[in-house]
Parts: sequence; C-alpha cells; structure tokens
Amino acid sequence: MSWQIRIEHSTGYRYASAVLSSYNEVRIIPQTAAAQLTLEATVRTEPAATTYRYWDYWGTQVTAFDLHTPHTELVVTGRSIVQTASAPVRPTDTPTWDQLASDPVADEFVEYLRPSASTGDDPALVEAARDLAARHSPSEFIPAVGDWVRERLTYRPGTTGVHTAAVEAWQQGEGVCQDFAHLALVLMRAAGMPARYVSGYQHPSASAEVGETVAGQSHAWVEGWIGEWWGFDPTNAVPAGQQHVVVARGRDYNDVPPMRGVYSGGASTSLGVTVNVTRLA
Repeated sequence: MSWQIRIEHSTGYRYASAVLSSYNEVRIIPQTAAAQLTLEATVRTEPAATTYRYWDYWGTQVTAFDLHTPHTELVVTGRSIVQTASAPVRPTDTPTWDQLASDPVADEFVEYLRPSASTGDDPALVEAARDLAARHSPSEFIPAVGDWVRERLTYRPGTTGVHTAAVEAWQQGEGVCQDFAHLALVLMRAAGMPARYVSGYQHPSASAEVGETVAGQSHAWVEGWIGEWWGFDPTNAVPAGQQHVVVARGRDYNDVPPMRGVYSGGASTSLGVTVNVTRLA
C-alpha cells in the first residue's frame, strides 16, 4: 500500500536588531529512492532570496541561500508532495554477527560503526548491547533495541534539545524521537551493526482520512544494515513505512539539521516550527 502525502514545513526567526547578512542551508526536501518518490518540492524564503541546491556528503539535498538585505525576521517554508510505500518486510536472510564483524563490512561502513558527537558510547550501554546481541540474531536485534530504549526513555517534549547526547537522555530517562534514535544507534553500533540516523516527517495517523490536513511533526528514526538497510522507528515501535517521509540520513542529528546558518545582527528568537501534513491518496 502506498500513500501520497503533502507536507508544509515552516521555520521562522525574529532578530533583536536588523540582520545585515546571513548565510543558510536547509534540509527539508524529501529524498527520492526505491521506496519513496518526491513528486514536487519547493523552498521559499521571506525575505525572498535566490536559492541553489546541492547534495551533501551523506546524500541529502541541501537548499542554500544568503541574504544581504537588512531584515528583522526570516521565515523559510518548504512544500512537497511525496509518494511513500509500505514498510518493507524485515529481511530474514541476513548476515551473522561474525559476518557483520568482517573486514569488508567494517571498511565499507566505518562511519556508521563508530561513535559520533551525539552517540558516544558508555560502558553500561556497550554491555547492554552485547547482551542483546547474544540473545538475538541481527534480524531480531533492531526491534529488540527499540524495546530496550522504550523501556528506559519516557517520551516528553521539552526535556532535551538538539545538542543533547544519547547518554544524557538515557541518564535522565526522558526525551523525544531524536533521543530515542540516538540511544538506539549507540546500542546498534556497540554491537557491531552499521546504523544511521534518519530524519524526516511522520504522518501521525495510520488511519488518516484522504484530504484532511493535520499537524504533523519532524521525526527521527534509525536504519540498520543487515545485508541491506532496514528502517525502524524506536519511538513508535514500528518499521518505517508509508507514514514516514525520509529527508536526510547521517551519523546523528548533527549531520542532518533542518536549518543551519550564520548571520550578522542582533540576538535571535525562534518564531517556532510548524509542520502540516495531508494524505492525498
């Protein structure tokens, strides 16, 4: 079963004094891949700016722009229509743990096996990962990691920020989808499974009515390599499927922020982020 989803994502900032120049990059255009097709995608800015696009090292499409007209507010809005597919069946003909530990796998996926800025390891987490791996095959391991994470983290918005590391969220026992994904990545990599962070959007309702616009959300989940990449959402305990829209992949959040930039001007205040999603088919 496939869905067609329209997404509108708006991010805004207000500045204490006029910004004279700013340089920005935005990652909000959904990817086109085997299980997902982006039919339309635009990014607009207020004030208006000339934009250009490129693909970064991790394969994410980046919209870049700079502004040199004094302004006290900046609003960036992305609109896209995406066709998604049902969650793929979890692979069963998968490598063994010994095969995952082989030199060819380690060489190819070295960047997805090492700790990163937000997914640093911890002795207790390494021990937990090895215990889970001893009791589960690689195919069973990813959902088992999701169960382990949900038993230890309570979903609570506002308790962590984009720079919160996995170990910090684990120690305080609460966080948001980003923290669930980061903690899952720590365990997967500690067990020797290549794993990457996925950012995008999630339609909140599996039984969504066609044509109804609802408040959606930016979302994060993980993919583990078990002979092929397989996506799993540890926050919601489901494989990534038709409700999930992939925008970016990387080692952790720091590789895929929706918006990043530098500017010359007064202190900034966020005007908030809104995501509206509509199931079209």
